[in-house]
Amino acid sequence: MSDDRSDEATAGWRPRTRAVRGGLDRSPHGETSEALYLNSGFVYDNAEQAEARFLGDDPGFIYSRYGNPTVAMFEERLAQLDGSEACFATASGMSAVFAALLCQLQSGDHVVASRALFGSCHYILTQLLPRYGINVDLVDGADLDQWRDAIRGTTTCVFFETPSNPTLDLIDIGAVTELAHEVGARVVVDNVFSTPVLQRPNEFGADVVVYSGTKHMDGQGRILGGAVLSSREFIDDHLMQFLRHTGPAMSAFNAWVLLKGLETMELRLGEQCRSTQIIAEMLQGHDAIERVLYPGLESFPQRELAQKQMSAGGSVITFDLRGGKSEAFSFSNGLRIVDISNNLGDAKSLITHPATTTHRAVGPEERAKVGIGDGMVRLSVGLEDPADLMQDLTDALNAI
Repeated sequence: MSDDRSDEATAGWRPRTRAVRGGLDRSPHGETSEALYLNSGFVYDNAEQAEARFLGDDPGFIYSRYGNPTVAMFEERLAQLDGSEACFATASGMSAVFAALLCQLQSGDHVVASRALFGSCHYILTQLLPRYGINVDLVDGADLDQWRDAIRGTTTCVFFETPSNPTLDLIDIGAVTELAHEVGARVVVDNVFSTPVLQRPNEFGADVVVYSGTKHMDGQGRILGGAVLSSREFIDDHLMQFLRHTGPAMSAFNAWVLLKGLETMELRLGEQCRSTQIIAEMLQGHDAIERVLYPGLESFPQRELAQKQMSAGGSVITFDLRGGKSEAFSFSNGLRIVDISNNLGDAKSLITHPATTTHRAVGPEERAKVGIGDGMVRLSVGLEDPADLMQDLTDALNAI
C-alpha cells in the first residue's frame, strides 16, 4: 500500500490538507483514521536494538513518556500547520509554557515579559522563576520603548502573549523580536488565542511558540494538552531532555483527540471569527457596555497591528459593564445559551469574569495596571447561530 509522506510529496500541500493528512503514519493494517497506541512501553528485537534506541542511533520508540506513535503524529501535523521545524507535545498548555522557559534558563539569567498575561503565566514569571534566581522584568507590551529599556545584554529570554488574556492587547512580534535578537535573547510567544490558523509568530521572527491544545485545537472541551514548537536544534538541545525527565507527557488518547480536532480547526475557527465579528459590532452599541475590545473592530486601539499580524480577529471578545462586578454577575447569570466557564475556544459559547476567576490570584493592583476591571467579562464565541447568541446577550444586558 502506497503511503508517501516524504518532504517532497507533502511540500506543496496547503494548510487544510496538512490539517487532515499531515504526519499521518499508517500501520501495516492500513487504517483510515490515525491509530491510537495505548501503551506505555515498547519491545525490542534484541538487546543490541535496545542499546541503539537509548543511544539515539535507532529511531524507534522507547517509552511513552519519551515518545509515542500517536503523539508523534500530532506533533508532526501541528509542526506542519505552524510552519515550525519541530514540535514536542505536553500534558497541558501551562506545562508547555513552563517547559519552554525553564529548559533554557538558569540562576542569574534575565527575562523580560509583557505585563498582560494569563494568571498562571503571571505566576510562573513573577513567583516561580525568581525562586530559581532568575530575574524577571515586566513591561507594557504595546510600548516598544519599555521593551527597548528593559532588554539588555544579559537578557536570555523574552516572553509574551499576543493577543493577551483577557484584554486582547497585541504586541508587535517583529519589532520586539528584533530588539531581543540584538542581544542574543530568544523570543517565546504564547499563540493560544490565534492558533496557527490566524497567526504564525515564527513568520515574524519568534524563536519558540507555545500552545494550549485544550482550546481551539480540541475545540470541544474534552481534553488537556499543550505543545512547544521551535527549531529542531532548540527541541533537541534544550527542551527534549527537560520534558523527558520531568514527565509532563501528553497521553496517546489526548493526542488522538487533538489529531481529530486539527482536521476541523480552520473550519470551526473561520465560523467562530465571523460570528464574533458580528457580535462584537452589536455589543458596541449597547448602553450597558462601556468598552468593547476585539481586534476585528475599527475601534480597536491596535487595529493596524492586528491587520498586520492576524488574518482575522479571533473568537474572543472582552467588554466592560458600566456597573462593575454586580452588573457583570447579573449579566452572566441572565444568559440562557452562553455558559459560565473559564475555558475558551470551545464549540459552546462561554463567558467568565476574569477578576474573580482566571486573574483572581494576580491581585487588584496588577489587574489595574493591565486594565482588568471588576466590570470586565470575557466572551468566547462558539458555533451556535450568531442570531441566537445576539438575542441571548441582548436579553441578559437589557435585564440588568
